[in-house]
Parts: sequence; C-alpha cells; structure tokens
Amino acid sequence: MLVASRSTPIAADRSVPGLIVKIGDYPLHHGGVGAIRSLGRLGIPMYAITEDRWTPAAVSRYLRGGFVWRTTGTEQPGELIEGLLRIGREIGRPTVLLPTDEEAAVLIAEHAGELSGSFLFPPVEPELPRRLASKQGLHELCVEHGVPSPEALFPASFEEIEEFAEHARFPLVAKNREAFERRRKPAVHGTTRIPGPRELLQLARGWGPSPGVILQEYLPREQAEDWIVHAYFDAESTPLAMFTGVKVRSWPPHAGMTANAYVVDNPELADMTAQFIKQIGFCGIIDLDWRFDRRDGRYKLLDFNPRMGAQFRLFESEAGIDVVRAQHLDLTGRRVPEGEQPAGRRFIVENIDLPALAAYRRSGYSTPHAPPRPSSTELAWVARDDMKPFFTMLVRFVRPGVRHLWQMWRSRRAAASAASAASTASAASAASTAE
Repeated sequence: MLVASRSTPIAADRSVPGLIVKIGDYPLHHGGVGAIRSLGRLGIPMYAITEDRWTPAAVSRYLRGGFVWRTTGTEQPGELIEGLLRIGREIGRPTVLLPTDEEAAVLIAEHAGELSGSFLFPPVEPELPRRLASKQGLHELCVEHGVPSPEALFPASFEEIEEFAEHARFPLVAKNREAFERRRKPAVHGTTRIPGPRELLQLARGWGPSPGVILQEYLPREQAEDWIVHAYFDAESTPLAMFTGVKVRSWPPHAGMTANAYVVDNPELADMTAQFIKQIGFCGIIDLDWRFDRRDGRYKLLDFNPRMGAQFRLFESEAGIDVVRAQHLDLTGRRVPEGEQPAGRRFIVENIDLPALAAYRRSGYSTPHAPPRPSSTELAWVARDDMKPFFTMLVRFVRPGVRHLWQMWRSRRAAASAASAASTASAASAASTAE
C-alpha cells in the first residue's frame, strides 16, 4: 500500500461542514469531541447537537456552532427528522452527518429520502443499520455468512427461558436485543453476566411476556482477547481506511466503553471484516468488537456499530487519515490518501482508565498482542490546542464518578457480607447436624 507523508496536506473541502448527531442524554462523549477536533483541524466548519451549552463538545475551539437539543431516544422518528431538518436549514448548506450512536445511524438510514436534500451521508441500504445494530439481526447475518459469533438464544417468553435455564451452560451474558429498546424499555443496563439459573430466572421475571433480550454464550475472559476494527467503506463496500487494534481495558470492566487500547496489525481480522462487509453490502463507518477465543482459535464477532466509535481517534494512518476524515473526503468527492497504520499507538480515556486499571488487576484478562510500550499516545480529552473540553469534562465527571465508585464499593461490601453470612449459616447447620 502506498504510504503518504504526514506532512502532505489533506485536500478537504472546507465549504462542506460536519454535524455531530446524538440521540440520547450522554454529554461526556469523547468520540464527538474527537470528531470535532479531527475535521476542525482541517478547517472544516463543525456543528454539534448538544445537551446544553456546557458540554465538552460545546466548548471546543473547533466548534462553529452548537444546537442545544436534549433528546431521550424515545421520540417518534418524525419529531427527530423535523429537528434535523430545522438544524439543516440553520446551517444553510449541505452538511456531512456524523452519528455517534446506533439510534442516530438507524434514523438517518431509514429516512435518507427526507434528509438527502440537506445532508450528506453514505448511501447504505435503509434497513441494514437497524439489522446490524440489533443483536438478533447481527447474529442471523453472522450465521448466514459463516462469520463466527457466540451461541445465542432470543427467548420469546418466560416459559422458554425457564426451559432454557434447565440445561444452559452458565455463566452466560444478557444484552438488550434492539438498539431503540435500550432507551425506551431496557431489560438490562448494558451487558450483564449471569452466573446461574436462579439469577437468570430472577431477572427474567421483570422482562415481561416478550423479553427484549439476547442470552449469549459467555466467552471466559481468561481465555479471550478483545480486538477492535474501525473502517470506512465507500458506496461499493470497498475499504478506504481500515484499522485493527487490541482493547486492553474497558469501563465498565469487560463490557463497556474502551478505556485503553493499542494499534496492532492483524491482517487476518482485517480480511475477515472486509469480506463480511462486502457480503452484506454495507457502506460508511464501522466500529466492530471481536473476541479471540483461545479455546478454539477463532475470532468471534460480538458487536457491530454502524457508525463511528468513541475511540476512533486511536486510529490514524501515516497519511493523517482517520475514519471520520475518510468519510468527509469521500462524500465530498475527494481522494482518500492511502497510508499504513502506525503500530503501537495507544489510546487512553483519562476519566475511566484509572478505575478500569484497578478493576483489571485481578481479572485474569491478558493481552499478549499489546506491545510492551506505546510508540505514541492519543488522549481522549487532553489536547494542547483545545483544552476546554478536558476541564469541562472534569467538572461534570467528578460528582457522578465519585457516586458511581461509592455505589460499587457498597455493592461489593454487601455481597461480601452476604457471602460471609451464608458461610456462617452453613457452618452452623453442619455443626447442628453433627450433634
């Protein structure tokens, strides 16, 4: 692959702005800030939908304008489309859309006809992002195209879960089945590890007559390594930018947002991803989570995010291209410069990596492919040319962060007390029996 010099200017079209599109209330999102900086540094006017005027994204020096619009993800599509069109009229010229969540990506794809006059976005098949964002839809596509993925059950009733619990192999993992339902009526609060049948049935009683969950095979962290793939595919499903890396830590542990990761070349995984994308005909930015299962030596696809990932700034080619820049160049008719990914580059999310580090010390998880030391480090929040988002994050993060850690400590203490009480009761029972 031809490598361009980092000193070579990127020929971006500065007349076409970018807009960060968010659906839901999550003001501390470093991915949106990263996209504002990435395109803003090229001189591209950047706009963003923000929860208020004091989010990290709203105070970035590279933001031309913010649109305060607090959404929940429970709005009707028509209301959201009208809001986007209103923003488009205020910007006054065609704008590249950059969704930061599945709900926004699905909305844009399914209402492309209404949005196409005001905005630019990849011409993906309208129904495909919803199917990929759905845990059931993704699993079915993996089975259809021979892509390894964890075994899964999509229960239709509590009775089916009861029957499954009698012969299932535990622990297992529960996830919300559909992207939109996680905000409207979540069955679980994120990926949930279930240790046994009793715990499964306790949870399932609150899921109603039609459980909106997927029950998935648990891949033991001691026998696994988490990999990520970020890429941008053009209208012909050809990769114009492709990157692979190893996830070292996430928060919450083993199930949440990437907190620490490294760029690591993995041609096998890149080829698997490119082949799958070609088969399903997707175009646009992707953020995939794969898990390498050491028990059978296979990479298994866990999640497919049909939009930019929060950690996308981990990856930048030697030509200065990340997936956000690749999309803007492609949609504005510019050439995307080729370039290799610099192996060893590290990404750290400052506000969540410290608690993640503490949680991972005794987890049994290891990343043998991660280099012993980074070649360079990209921080999620700190940037010398744009410090306000970092300080704003600190102000907004401290109180909820301390509260979350306090709740975790109390939960662990309560669990330890319960285990101690159970042990004491068991010992007393044994002594009574012996008498």
